[in-house]
Order: sequence, then structure tokens, then C-alpha cells
Amino acid sequence: MQGISRTGHDLWDAGDVAGHLLPPGSVFAFLAEHRQELFPDSFTADLFPSRTGRPSLPADLVGSVLVLKELHDLSDPQTADALKYDLRWKIACGRSLLQTSFDPSTLVYWRKRIAASDRPHRVFDAVAEVIAQTGILRGKRKRCVDSTVFDDAVATQDTVTQLTAAMRKAARVVPGAAAVIADACTLDYGKAGKPDIDWDDPQAKESLVRDLVNDALAVLDALDGPGAGERDAAAADALGLLALVAGQDVEPADGSDGTDGRWRIARKVAPDRVISTVDTEARHTRKSRSSRRDGFRGHVAAEPETGLVTDCEMTMAAGEGSTDAENGVTLACRDRFADDGLEVYGDSAYGTGEARAAYRDAGHGTVIKPVPLRPAVPGGFTADDFAVDEQAGTVTCPAGVTRTMSARRNAIFGAACAGCPLRDRCTAAKDGRTMSIHPHEGLLRAARAQARTSEFRQAYPTRSAVERIIAWTATRSGRRVRLRYTGTAKNNAWLHDRCAAINLRTLLRHGLARSEGAWVLA
Repeated sequence: MQGISRTGHDLWDAGDVAGHLLPPGSVFAFLAEHRQELFPDSFTADLFPSRTGRPSLPADLVGSVLVLKELHDLSDPQTADALKYDLRWKIACGRSLLQTSFDPSTLVYWRKRIAASDRPHRVFDAVAEVIAQTGILRGKRKRCVDSTVFDDAVATQDTVTQLTAAMRKAARVVPGAAAVIADACTLDYGKAGKPDIDWDDPQAKESLVRDLVNDALAVLDALDGPGAGERDAAAADALGLLALVAGQDVEPADGSDGTDGRWRIARKVAPDRVISTVDTEARHTRKSRSSRRDGFRGHVAAEPETGLVTDCEMTMAAGEGSTDAENGVTLACRDRFADDGLEVYGDSAYGTGEARAAYRDAGHGTVIKPVPLRPAVPGGFTADDFAVDEQAGTVTCPAGVTRTMSARRNAIFGAACAGCPLRDRCTAAKDGRTMSIHPHEGLLRAARAQARTSEFRQAYPTRSAVERIIAWTATRSGRRVRLRYTGTAKNNAWLHDRCAAINLRTLLRHGLARSEGAWVLA
């Protein structure tokens, strides 16, 4: 059943004894005074439909602890200790000086209950209701979007580690797999750690990779081949992981097609590569050519004048559904604070043709930097020097030659380039210039034209505000925040709680107060 906060005060109530020590305007002081209005009993009532059983922790205590935990980037044990020993936490959460804390596993329980509910981001939603009631975002249409990579909670594994770990997982969770592995495999997977070989010997490593891949294929053939019955989700996932890691990092050895059992580690990184069998959703990614990161990508939309996060989303760092462009559209289109179209600010990663079309169709304006054009010949003509007639389906080059676009939207000038006086400024291809016309070419050209205007140059610096908000989200006390959870869903829940805590702190800087039963700005 749901727990209810007591209305009476304890003799050693931390707020009565030392509440005056908290600095006014701090999150601690705010929660000490208003936690029950921010997190009323209805905050968790849906999680406890039964009126019988042992009472849970009160809603205001749970909400306050979740906010403070993520605001200060604490682990579960650190959070439990803070509630027990830190005077500020006791005052903010309405505790007695003599009260102990709960077990750290209690936080795991609450996260699971909240994640499985119809309101998995209820802390963020509660603070969003405060934002809406104050009216601080009323009439403010600007939204800046950006993303950052958060380091994952697991170690990046090499090919050998992943293959051995996947084989051992299959032995644990797939019925009959242990016997098949013992009978069909060359290597001993019951021994902890990596196989014992001479790691300085290239031939020994190549032989090990060959044996690992062949063992995995033999196990998959026996357990998941023709005639294999239906398996539960855990067993199916284990076999799927084994198949994935057996194929993503290897290729047939020189002179082999793979049928003779000769394999080697591939001389490339597979797209959307799984980097750990512990967290199969963590990914490699790059913020630049020289900066490679492993983890997840956090996407944030914020109102630049107030510094409030209007929405956020955690995705895999690479792969389907992870790009800045598509998540920028998602955050703008589900904005809960705007009554009409937004004005979206973003860097060139958010300015794909598909994204611009989605913004247009949703009624949003854009101040998004276009990707600069690169001429085929240094200092020569760019795509904007070619005239595109969508109605006629033609492309006209700077020399006045017109070609009809193919079904795949290619315009081939070919022989017309042979004697063209402008060839040296247009193409270095011996067969002449070929143009590939984007399906949203008109939108991309309009964006490049917009970027050349003085209005755009004056407006675009507004986007930089989101970089400060990203820094608040991704750092704590000058260091990068490292994720504590595995999987996209758990880390997405963390990001929403983190942004809720930051929003609450930002609101207090704007003068958040309670007056006549309503949230207002002083």
C-alpha cells in the first residue's frame, strides 16, 4: 500500500532544529518547504492500487530523493548515506535527525516500479507541470537542440572477450547448451578469463579466433538450426547475441570463403557494432574525426532565454533512431509548452532534407546551419550553380546545358562536358559531370540561401545557449558524468530525472515560489 507522510513533527525534526542553516533559494530549502506540493500522494498513487500490505515510502520522500540523487550525481549507496548522514538531505526530505536511511536496493525497486508504469518519466512531468503553471515559457517559441555522448557503465570488450562471454551466457540460460558446448567445442569455456595463449604470437591469436568462431557456429547449428523448437525470450536473446558477436568482427582469412573454417579479425569496425555483451545497446560513435567515444547519446531541447530543458531523449550512440536530425524533429514535435509552431535552432547535424521537411510539415520554422557545399573542383562550381526545375524534372548546368533527371534523380551531362569551356571549373571526371539531386533539394537550397542573410547571422548565435545547458547536464563539479545503468531505457529514465533536477534548480534562479496554492515566479 502507499505510504503517507506524517503530519506531526518529531522532537528531533531536522527542519525544526537546523532548517535555518539552508541557503535560501537552494533546492534543499525549496524541497524542505514545498516537497509535498511538488510530489503529492498522487505522484505515486497509481503504483499502489491495493490498500493492504506494508506501507511504501511516502511520495514526497521518493520524489525528493530522486531529484537530489540525480542533481548531485550520486550512486545508490551514496544516496542512502546522504539521507542518513547529510543534514541538508534530512531537512529537504523531512527526516528526523535520529532517523536512519533505507537500503540502497530500495532505489532499484522504485526505478523498476516507475519504469513499468504508465508514467515512466513522472519526476520530469512533475517539474514540467510547475513550469507550465508559472507561465515562464508562455509565448516563447525558440527551441535549441543539441546532443552529447555519455560514457557507458561497462567496459568495451574486444572480439575474444565478447565471443567467450556470449558462449558462457548461452551455457547459462539456454536449456541444453552446456552439454552441446562441452561436446561440440574445441575450447574450454568453463575456465574463467580469456583462453591461455601466447598473445604476442600472431599465429596463436589467429588460431584462437578461428576456434572461437567455429565453436560459435557449431553451437548455433546445434541449438538454433532447422528443427529447433520455440525458446523463451532470454534463451533467444542469448543465441542471438552469440550469432551477432560471431559475425560482426570477423571475416574469412586470406584465400578463404569461410566454408573451410578459417577466420580472422576484420580490418574494419562493423557499423552499429555491439561493444559489450554486458550492455548490448552501448555503441561506438564519434563527435569528430579525432574523438571516438563509447556509450549513449543524450538529446536535449531547451528554451534559450530561460535555460529550461523542454524535452530530452537518450538513444544509442549510433545506429537506427540515434541521429541528431531525427531526434531533433522528435523533440520539437512533442513539445508540451508551445501552443503553435516553434522556431528550432540547431547546428548542421539537424539540417538534413528529411528533417527540414518534417519541421515544415509540423509548422515549425528553422534557424539551422546548412552543411557547406564542396565544389567538385577547388574554387569551382557548386550544386547551387546548377538550376533545378522540379516540375519539368530537369537540371541546367552553368554552361546552359539541360539534362532530364533519371528515376533515381541523377542528371548525367556526359559528352556535353567534352568541349565545354567551363569544364575546368566544373569537373575533373573524364566522363563528365554527374549530378545527384536530393529529394528535398528545394529545402536545402532555401536553407543555404537563408544562411547567407544578415537575419540568419544575427539569429544563429542564439543556438549557443544550449551548449551551456548540455554542460549542466553532462558534467558535475567539473567532471563528465558517467552513466550508471545499462540499456537505453534505464539511461533514458536517468536523463529525464537529471533534466528535471536541473530544471528545478533553474526555476529557483528565476524566483520560483508558492502563492495561494499555485506556482509563481517572484
